[in-house]
Amino acid sequence: MLRFSRPVSARLALTLAAAAAGAALTSCAPVVDVTPAKDAANAACAPMMLALPDAIGDAKLRKTNAQATAAWGDPSLVILRCGVNVPGPTTDRCVSVNGVDWVIKEGNPVWTLTTFGREPATEILMDPDKISSATVLADLSAAAQKITATRKCVGQEDLQNLPTSK
Repeated sequence: MLRFSRPVSARLALTLAAAAAGAALTSCAPVVDVTPAKDAANAACAPMMLALPDAIGDAKLRKTNAQATAAWGDPSLVILRCGVNVPGPTTDRCVSVNGVDWVIKEGNPVWTLTTFGREPATEILMDPDKISSATVLADLSAAAQKITATRKCVGQEDLQNLPTSK
């Protein structure tokens, strides 16, 4: 049986503790740095934030450093911010997914998807080459519904057969 003097066993214990701590830290994804939206402290964001899914597709939910924000994937594939400016009338594409209207601004490579008709608005940043926008919107719609809709998107088909002013 091996016996160590106190200084050696104390040193060994410290070394093992440091190694265990280092292993634990390397197995955890770092906190995602996200700039909060201007209205992130809006109380209406809280129910939505509590309803966010633990994963979007294969991307797992990660911790962020800002109120009313979320991120999925390592590296981040989806970033969400509640409390962004509410979009007004727009000619940008608007889609409805599971009862939630989203305004889509296609960037290169990042797309911005913003809830329409809900206040405060929620913004999603994602790269459609890395994760499907359909998956993202389907997985986040239940949470987004926690903020009540007051308006809906109007499409060109809704503008057919409008009465004239005379």
